[in-house]
Amino acid sequence: MLPLLTRRTRHRLAADLALLAVAVSFAVPLVWLLASSIDSEAGLRVAAPTSPTTDNFSAVLTDEITFRPMLNSLLLCGGATVLTIACAALAAYPLSRYRSRFSRPYLMGVLFTTCLPITAVMVPVYGLFVRIDLIDTVYGTALFMATAQLPFAIWLMKNFMDGVPTVLEEAAWTDGASRLQALVRVILPLMGPGITVVTIYSFIMMWGNFFVPFMLLLSPDQLPASVSIFTFFGNYGQVAYGQLAAFSILYSTPVILLYALISRRLGGGFALGGAVKG
Repeated sequence: MLPLLTRRTRHRLAADLALLAVAVSFAVPLVWLLASSIDSEAGLRVAAPTSPTTDNFSAVLTDEITFRPMLNSLLLCGGATVLTIACAALAAYPLSRYRSRFSRPYLMGVLFTTCLPITAVMVPVYGLFVRIDLIDTVYGTALFMATAQLPFAIWLMKNFMDGVPTVLEEAAWTDGASRLQALVRVILPLMGPGITVVTIYSFIMMWGNFFVPFMLLLSPDQLPASVSIFTFFGNYGQVAYGQLAAFSILYSTPVILLYALISRRLGGGFALGGAVKG
């Protein structure tokens, strides 16, 4: 007879099986995506393509279906991300460097706003955009997306900024730098990994946002890829699964490239070395 498993071994085995189940649940949709993108008769079933083809990619690689919506997404989400990072850094600085009895309630209020569903504010936002003539404008939509992402970005940025020693900032003041110069030239360069995390998170959240551009952008030539993906869903439940899978792969490429390009900064820390010695 096989010896009985110890309690610790059983717990480890159960944890491994649970992690394996989670991994499979994530892997199956990815396998379907890759297989369906090269299958001319793709459906909802996960199966190897009988006759692999690139016709699905050829069908979606057009200016109307892919290139223009992708460019719109890059302009919309890229601009909103830059605005979010700039405003989050300026807002996080006083929260990190100044102590006040109102700081914690303010931070709690900022964190609470991240829990509000975007659908709860879209009706008044839509009415406001109509009144101030910002409806169907890319810059207006980018402004609102940056505003919606800003609370969590401030919270993250403040936590990363807390890790930068104030003595470095004080040394910059001694050399004649202003507070803004110390922020830009001392604090933010040392926050490279933190800024990278906030940038990636903000961009990914905006890149996958469907509801906001769907409500605020009306012209078909201004719609981002997150909205134009619905062109593959026809009437009466008909879906072009192969083309949808091919477009989804192309749609995910900018996010993967962004992560690959700047992920090297994630492993870095505060390069203080002997900066605080003296």
